[in-house]
Amino acid sequence: MSKRIVFTGGSGKAGRYVVPYLLDKGHQVLNLDLMPLEHPGVTTLNVDLRDSGQVFNALSMHFDFEGLESGTGPAPVDAVVHFAAVPRILLQPDNVTFQANVVSTYNVIEAAVKLGIRKIIIASSETTYGVCFAEGDKDYHSFPLDEDYDVDPMDSYGLSKVVNEKTARAFAMRSGADIYALRIGNVVEPHEYDRFPDFIAHPPSRKRNAWSYIDARDLGQMVDLCVARDGLGFQVFNAVNDEITADQPTAEFLAKWAPGTPITRPISGQEAPISNRKIREVLGFREEHKWRRYVDLGH
Repeated sequence: MSKRIVFTGGSGKAGRYVVPYLLDKGHQVLNLDLMPLEHPGVTTLNVDLRDSGQVFNALSMHFDFEGLESGTGPAPVDAVVHFAAVPRILLQPDNVTFQANVVSTYNVIEAAVKLGIRKIIIASSETTYGVCFAEGDKDYHSFPLDEDYDVDPMDSYGLSKVVNEKTARAFAMRSGADIYALRIGNVVEPHEYDRFPDFIAHPPSRKRNAWSYIDARDLGQMVDLCVARDGLGFQVFNAVNDEITADQPTAEFLAKWAPGTPITRPISGQEAPISNRKIREVLGFREEHKWRRYVDLGH
């Protein structure tokens, strides 16, 4: 069923794949970003999401000039997908990263709820698990990493994402809206699979990403599934592909490369250390872009 979706950050690394996926599924999308998205059928509205007035206006506007033809004002918005953010540390001063990510998320969720939009999807992050941008060599508490993990980042970016999840939960409880947070893994674009042989050859290089990833196109499927599924209230979903970025069984791999980390349940085959079991079982995600389709390891 076609939905009218406001998407923030559609011009970014993940957004420029997720937005076309949503369009291909028949949805209408308005992109809110500071940079244009050069894609047919998408208007980009230049919005500073740290300004709540701009956000309220942006979520209650026409998507394009065709909207003027109705003569009845802007049509209702069915869902908001919030991906816009300072995307990592070391791009802005830490206080700016934290403030921008936390305030923009609060503004987007508040405006959506007060405008009566009942579905909101926000981009959280693997960095909430505390190792990606940690000081020094930090071990995970346990494997696999699931949505009940005691998240404990020490950096401004990961901390902002933990706060954003709490903000989402608060608004969901207050309003009854469905607000789903996607803990997005290391986003891999189609042209980046040439990096995988080096990942496989140097396992320590992938510890900070928990030897997991998400294909940008499969992330599009996940967002579409979130848009379609109503009635779950506040939820957190890991957004990663099925398999570990290693060429051996996961349990065997972790025993060698993460020997001090407890295993809390059996890990079968090459299951990714960041578990996507919940999004598969609850939303029906089915991986389409397994890394092995694109990577020749020569055996």
